[in-house]
Amino acid sequence: MSLKNGAFLLCLSRLRAVSLYAAGVLHQSNMRSAAAACRCSLGSAVIDQARQSSSSSSAKPPDTSLFVPLQIKAPSSFEGVVGAELTKPLDKGEVLKILNKFYKRKEMQKLASDSGLDARLFHQAFISFRKYVLELESIDADLHIVLSDICCGAGHQDDLFPYFMRHAKQIFPMLDCMDDLRKISDLRLPANWYPEARAIFRKIIFHAGPTNSGKTHHAIQRFLTAKSGVYCGPLKLLAHEIFEKSSSSGVPCDLVTGEERIFVDPEGRPSNHVACTIEMCSVNTPYEVAVVDEIQMIKDPSRGWAWTRALLGLCAEEIHVCGEAAAVNFITELMYSTGEEVEVRNYKRLTPISILDHAVESLDNLHPGDCIVCFNKNDIYSLSRQIEARGLECAVIYGSLPPGTKLDQAKKFNDPNDSCKILVATDAIGMGLNLSIKRIIFNSLVKPSVNEKGEKEMDTITTSQALQIAGRAGRFASSFQDGEVTTMHRDDLPVLREILNRPVDPVEIAGLHPTAEQIEMFAYHLPEATLSNLIDIFVSLSQVDGLYFVCNVEDFKFLADMIQHIPLNLRSRYVFCTAPINKKQPFICTSFLKFARQFSRDEPLTFDWICRHIGWPVATPKNIKDLVHLEAVHDVLDLYLWLRSFHYEGIPAW
Repeated sequence: MSLKNGAFLLCLSRLRAVSLYAAGVLHQSNMRSAAAACRCSLGSAVIDQARQSSSSSSAKPPDTSLFVPLQIKAPSSFEGVVGAELTKPLDKGEVLKILNKFYKRKEMQKLASDSGLDARLFHQAFISFRKYVLELESIDADLHIVLSDICCGAGHQDDLFPYFMRHAKQIFPMLDCMDDLRKISDLRLPANWYPEARAIFRKIIFHAGPTNSGKTHHAIQRFLTAKSGVYCGPLKLLAHEIFEKSSSSGVPCDLVTGEERIFVDPEGRPSNHVACTIEMCSVNTPYEVAVVDEIQMIKDPSRGWAWTRALLGLCAEEIHVCGEAAAVNFITELMYSTGEEVEVRNYKRLTPISILDHAVESLDNLHPGDCIVCFNKNDIYSLSRQIEARGLECAVIYGSLPPGTKLDQAKKFNDPNDSCKILVATDAIGMGLNLSIKRIIFNSLVKPSVNEKGEKEMDTITTSQALQIAGRAGRFASSFQDGEVTTMHRDDLPVLREILNRPVDPVEIAGLHPTAEQIEMFAYHLPEATLSNLIDIFVSLSQVDGLYFVCNVEDFKFLADMIQHIPLNLRSRYVFCTAPINKKQPFICTSFLKFARQFSRDEPLTFDWICRHIGWPVATPKNIKDLVHLEAVHDVLDLYLWLRSFHYEGIPAW
């Protein structure tokens, strides 16, 4: 008998028992017989299921530490009256002894384990079951009768097992749908998520080469000559660059980033060409040509999923992939799963670059065209002040600066008529900016990073990172036709030389991320779970093959926990949690909360409201603290645009 049939019989019997008792025609002996029959049927159903479970499942065991027990409602006082009237009130002391004997029975622990309760869940379920039995004024009538029988010597503590399991599945509903949850979280065939792409024949062309080799240029030329095309880049700056290049080439092109949409057509009709950040690309729109830039980022712990989605899902006749040669073998192997061949076109660097045999050692030894690279914002501030104290002007570029400010600083540095000849920057210069740099100077070789678990680490930069940054020196068509690389400190120079001479680590894995649809299916089975808990359980149960990994979801969970108390439907909650915010900035987090609260109340977020919130007009920053706050204000405005321009377009309240 299946568990569902057993549960149905239990419900039917309880309904009949209560109705007969209410009519005054049920004798105590009849009730005991009904309870015994229920006990037999439900017990055999649970044990049968336990045996089937133990013999059929070979999947990895779930991380049960993620299973959060639910609070269950007490039965109606009427049911408690039924049990007490038909037997007698329970002796709580005797019941406690019976429960403790049940808990210590190895046979019961084994049966529970076969039903999906490991030692942790068994203990949690027992604590909850014991509390339910001993502390509530009334319990289910059938359980009351069984306990009374055991107290009177007419039953055995093992008879409690089906009622214990019934309780366990009420507080841990995932136990009843584990097979369904495993199927939903099976990520072993991500290529099948994109049937439109699988329905067409796609030609994959890999443009492989180092920085400043012209690989992206050749892909973009094909993009411009196509009848329709999409460019997918890692940065807003790169999307803007292609958007402007297309316009200047006479090819109408739209721009789509998380924060903005610009349509060339005055009436807002989409153009045949679009430049976008990779997270924003459409996998449903057909194109003749698609360009996926910086494909090596498919292994990025946080954003790699976006490159996987674009590579597997874009509906384009030709997909031009640009990136390091270290990714060629992996992309070729990945395309075997779709039955698509990869044509590789190799490129060499267009201008020479050399590693100097001496370090700079002092800021007094700086020359025009120098760029000092730091991996710490405080070092940026400190070095720029020291350079200016020497009577030199310097431009500053780092990741959290607004894109427009970065472009202004780059323009100032590149202008031969400007007195600014020194640049202090982070590795943000590695992509998206055309700079006239003669010499790259590494101020440090240690960079903070986030591992797959979301933990911050301090690591020596990789060969790939070093080459990406060093390659900005002596860029083709800039003021300097050859580039130089060195360090600020003498001890770092041999380390840098060794890093640059190493082969680049091959790309061996691609990122995946649970979709909103998958999480919605999870929530159907676990309606009481929080979004953060749903994500945790999904990742715990997920199965991937050797080519993939699940991207870090810690930032997503951080936002999910932050807005858990705000009433939102699951899809809206999911979208809010994908918002790109700096969680280290309290002002940004507070703004994020207020946006979510306004949206949940369907209240308008007006221009005046925004101005009051950010304190507009803002004062010119006088110190580093003011500057950091000003950056946070810009990020808040970006967040508003991100929510408004795309994800909640058409909602009147926004």
